[in-house]
Amino acid sequence: MIPPTWLREAPRLDLLIVDDDDVPVIEFVPVERSADAPTGGLLPEPWRSRVLLNVIHDGDVIPRSLLTDRFGDPIDIEEIRPHYVRERDWGASAVAEQLASNLGLDGFYRIRIARVLMDFGRFPGETRGAPGHLNRFAINHPFCRKLGWTQKRAVLEQLYDTCSETLEAAIDGQALMLGLHTYDTHNASGTERPDVSVITQPQSYQLDSAMPEGLYDELYPDVLAEFTADRILRDRIALTLERAGVRVAHNYPYLLPEGSLEIRSQVFFFFAWLREQFEAEYPETKDLPAFDSAWQLLLDTNLRSVESAALRGYMHMFRHAPTGRKRLFRDAVEAYAAIASFTQRDDSAVVRRYRMRRDRPSSMALEVRKDLVWKFEDGAPVGPRPESIGHIAGGLAQALVTYFGEDKAHLAAAAAAG
Repeated sequence: MIPPTWLREAPRLDLLIVDDDDVPVIEFVPVERSADAPTGGLLPEPWRSRVLLNVIHDGDVIPRSLLTDRFGDPIDIEEIRPHYVRERDWGASAVAEQLASNLGLDGFYRIRIARVLMDFGRFPGETRGAPGHLNRFAINHPFCRKLGWTQKRAVLEQLYDTCSETLEAAIDGQALMLGLHTYDTHNASGTERPDVSVITQPQSYQLDSAMPEGLYDELYPDVLAEFTADRILRDRIALTLERAGVRVAHNYPYLLPEGSLEIRSQVFFFFAWLREQFEAEYPETKDLPAFDSAWQLLLDTNLRSVESAALRGYMHMFRHAPTGRKRLFRDAVEAYAAIASFTQRDDSAVVRRYRMRRDRPSSMALEVRKDLVWKFEDGAPVGPRPESIGHIAGGLAQALVTYFGEDKAHLAAAAAAG
């Protein structure tokens, strides 16, 4: 077997400061397929082309222009370095690469921008005050205090939006979007965290059994937030890893933040599917600007569209329409009402149909303990732990092969028989 790149090349441990014209924002990392995968076989087709692996918190790059503060003074890189070491998901790319190799995937997506600068797993915006880990925004401390308005806008327009465009195109038609992460060894209390945690539920649904108001459009059904991935897949991963001696938890020590890629993708999946169902029944609406505006509002899960934000305020908060847009906004409200009526028709039968779909797309975050896959000396990252990476990635690969090769087939057979 050809060793993965993280064994062939020296791991990139330090921050890379690059010129703005040469910023590697997001990359598709090609992977050599394993000829002797520990699963005993690659992921079966057609599923091999329908599993997307992503690593969003293992980046190592900061554009040079963002190391100057709002006053034009240089930002001390030594002040940034401890935050960088703490925030980075050390070992996540190594696990993703080994997993992709075992499954026979072409590769995985990795965001290269350091998380200390931009966290793509949160809503766009700047963090204010001292919110908890799950409630911050994409631009976090210390950069949210140091950068000026133009710089912060550049972070979102040039970095965040580039990641959005790439991944939104990539997730189309996927059966599973799996985010690989690593987390600290201990909780704040000092108790040891499990080896792996499978995270499939939003924080808000766990606390309130509902999605929070004012984030995603209210037409998104709360019940769909009950889980972001097939529970059979969740339990298959847990069972396989536990049998291999890897301790697994569900939705612990934290849940999915509302701005996470996993939740954003689930909202996107639903509204994209709903649009297909609606336009199949009402094809005459496909080319109408009012309906296009309404769909764009529903699909704006990254909250980056000014047009959708204005329409959202006009529709849900009764604000004034922008000059020259009043007629379109009124028509869009009527289009939205037609979509809402379709969604709620027959006691929301279309929602139940989507919720119980056997081919409903899954989104899942998987956390691995950093110390299991990466060496640290006095808190400083040193390098990967190949044997442990191989063991965990091998168990994950075996679980996915079993799920797509056997569990899905059994479900399909049962559905056909029943």
